[in-house]
Formats: sequence, C-alpha cells, structure tokens
Amino acid sequence: MSQQPRVFASPDELRAAVGEQLGWTDWLEIDQKRIDAFAEATGDHQWIHVDPERAAAGPFGTTIAHGFLTLSLIPSLTPQLFRVEGVRMGVNYGVNKVRFPSPVPVGSRLRATAVVAELTEAGGGLQLVTRVTIEREGGDKPVCVAETVARFYL
Repeated sequence: MSQQPRVFASPDELRAAVGEQLGWTDWLEIDQKRIDAFAEATGDHQWIHVDPERAAAGPFGTTIAHGFLTLSLIPSLTPQLFRVEGVRMGVNYGVNKVRFPSPVPVGSRLRATAVVAELTEAGGGLQLVTRVTIEREGGDKPVCVAETVARFYL
C-alpha cells in the first residue's frame, strides 16, 4: 500500500477533517475475470461487458466494466484511505448521488480518493458523508463519483 490510512480516533477528529481530501489508494487492475464474475453475481450479461469479440467492434473497442462494478469497489478501496476507531459498529447507509463520467475498459487500472464531506448526528449515531472519486490511469475524467453515506454507532 502506498500510504497508511488516516485514523480518526474520535468523532471530533473526524468532524475537524470535513473538507479534507484523504489521499489516494493503490491502483487496482480491472480484468475480464472480475467483470465476468460481476455479471454472474448480478445477472447483467450485456455484451459490452462480457463478449470480447462483439465488444471489439463496439464503441469502446473492448469490453468495459459495469458502472455498478466500479461503484461496488468503494467498500474495498476506502479502508486504504481512512478508518474510524472507537465505534461499536459501522454500516453502509446508502449513496446520495452516483455518476459514471467515463467508461472502464478491461485492463484499466483504477484508484480512489475521498473527501470527508459532512458529519452529523443521525439515527442514534454519527452519519458520515464521503465524496469518493475513482479515476482510471491515463483517463481525463473520473470513472465514478459517488457521495456515500455511512453510519457509525459509538
């Protein structure tokens, strides 16, 4: 891992970080095996994702990852950026907004960054909104921008 995750030891430390960017994750290669496994798991077998021969003649010249596959990487990437200590439990509460500004061709390398957007009290715990941006190596636009919501219970 290229950087150590930022450790927030208290809600006050997390609150003080609102507006801060939390660095970058390591690069992660998106291969056809991962795309095919996601297609199997979700039932989304659209040719642009799983048929290399047909996709070669398509608009991207190759297969591309599902947008939701890219989104689903966030829980595995963000622990490289930060962790919150002193909580009994943390849960994924949802996503406020998601966009996929550009495709992820097979073989792409992706990495993520995040900004602590907001910390409020909610549902008997703390609600953290994080703006996560996933970029493709060599790409000129992000491949995913998502505003994720997590709840932490102390």
